[in-house]
Amino acid sequence: MQGLVIKSTGSWYQVATDGGELVECRIKGKFRTKDIQTTNPIAVGDRVKIEMEPDQDTGIIKELIQRKNYIIRKSVNLSKQAQIIAANLDQAFLVVTLASPRTSLGFIDRFLVTAEAYDIPAKLIFNKLDLFSEEGMEILADYQAIYTSIGYPCYEVSALEGTNLDILEDLLKNKVSLFTGHSGVGKSTLINTLIPGMVLKTGAISDWSDQGKHTTTYAEMHPLPKGGYLIDSPGIRELGVIDIDKAELGHFFPEMRERMNTCRFNNCRHINEPGCAVLEAVANEEIELSRYESYLSIYHNNDTRN
Repeated sequence: MQGLVIKSTGSWYQVATDGGELVECRIKGKFRTKDIQTTNPIAVGDRVKIEMEPDQDTGIIKELIQRKNYIIRKSVNLSKQAQIIAANLDQAFLVVTLASPRTSLGFIDRFLVTAEAYDIPAKLIFNKLDLFSEEGMEILADYQAIYTSIGYPCYEVSALEGTNLDILEDLLKNKVSLFTGHSGVGKSTLINTLIPGMVLKTGAISDWSDQGKHTTTYAEMHPLPKGGYLIDSPGIRELGVIDIDKAELGHFFPEMRERMNTCRFNNCRHINEPGCAVLEAVANEEIELSRYESYLSIYHNNDTRN
């Protein structure tokens, strides 16, 4: 039997078979995926072949069908473990808040670089519009200007007030989409609003850290009323970029990619080389300084917590 992995709890996987059944499955023994070392060999969004266990209503995942793509994260703690967040995506949305909790420009950039590296179209959702002061709206405009100018669509929404959710509904229709971001940015509230009848648990912001408390503890795929699937992922407190060759990193910044062929040297690192078109663009404010600083941070592996 073949099916789609719609939920992962770490040790068990819920598979929706092509025949319309829901089967709880596990992996038996050592299950290796070619060329990828991660803590989870199977992820939500994967298509798999399963076999029912004798005299049981549970199954064994026997084979992973080749993925179209996947998105991966690396912990920035000492373990440096990698985890596949989701597979076979049409698009990925980062839910951003400017306060309670704050999503930094560096965090946004690491998400976008990861999506570029795995060939997944990325979009930004700025949530909690109802909480924005006049100053907050100015900061929001600055954030959006940075990312729309380099080709990343940005959407302003309020999950609580339902602002612009009709736009999201149209974007999600008939697509497999991922929602990710820090805990507390309102992913679960957004999904509860977008999918009538959903009752995902939502949580308050932790006072001591201004970070959300984890309310989604495992990835899960939800069918959408107008077709397609929406994947909710556990909140990410840290986002390390996984195994991107330093020489290739600039290719995952669109504004750098379009200029690097005009650098004086073919092997330009865009750090201190003479005749570097990227450095010239930064100096002329044609490339946003925060984006270039993110490039340097990732290049030197100075990933930060937020």
